[in-house]
Amino acid sequence: MSMPMWTSAYSPDDGGLDDRVPFLARLESEDRSALLALGRSLDFTPRMVLVHQHEPSSHVLFLAYGWTKVTASAANGYEALLALRGPGDIVGESAALTGRPRSATVTALEPVRAVAVERDRFKDFLNRSPAVSFALLGLTADRTRAADRRRLEFASMSVRERFAVLLLDLARTHGRRTPEGVELAVPLSKQELAGSVGASREMVQRLLRELRDKGAVATGRRTMLIMRPDILRRIAATGPAAGIPSPPGPVDGVASPPGRTDQ
Repeated sequence: MSMPMWTSAYSPDDGGLDDRVPFLARLESEDRSALLALGRSLDFTPRMVLVHQHEPSSHVLFLAYGWTKVTASAANGYEALLALRGPGDIVGESAALTGRPRSATVTALEPVRAVAVERDRFKDFLNRSPAVSFALLGLTADRTRAADRRRLEFASMSVRERFAVLLLDLARTHGRRTPEGVELAVPLSKQELAGSVGASREMVQRLLRELRDKGAVATGRRTMLIMRPDILRRIAATGPAAGIPSPPGPVDGVASPPGRTDQ
């Protein structure tokens, strides 16, 4: 199977990795090929669900190309966007290793191809491959650290500041430059945006109206164009995340993509 090269997009200059480096990019080419050879390819069209929250776990998925969103719903119907997962990422590893039901739903945002490896074959491979096991452990630790950092930052921010940080994050990691501004390439609902910053849908609607009035953004049905990132940066700069360096991207944002999840 011909697989893309993920490592070229990630070159941390501190000699280490972080939560943005996907699992397959952490593996030696021989281990990566051997692991993917255990599975079968699956194709998903936009809005198709790869795994459902609460369902039993029977396999893990390795994303070959295409982006997905990871969401979770509470008993009262509150839904939150937990993460975005793309090429090279692993999905469903925690549930597969523990035998617990899936903790989140993963949905295709665009055409997605994934390699599905049955749980028992994956666990057996880890038992025989210490380097791969340590790579998975490192990924889990990096995601946990990033999620803890985000929780600490968000705890001292207002909802308005958290929302500005989130939009800058999405623009940096999933923005598409256009003559009018930076278009977010991921279709997210207002409820998913609200869940990402611990706010109500009504609050997000008010914040978007404020940003539209300022000429900072333009919105459509699950579409958003950021026209004045400088306004978002000024809002975000009032919170502690303003001093945290971030890698270069379409927009000078802050911090890391939306938090961590174990599907």
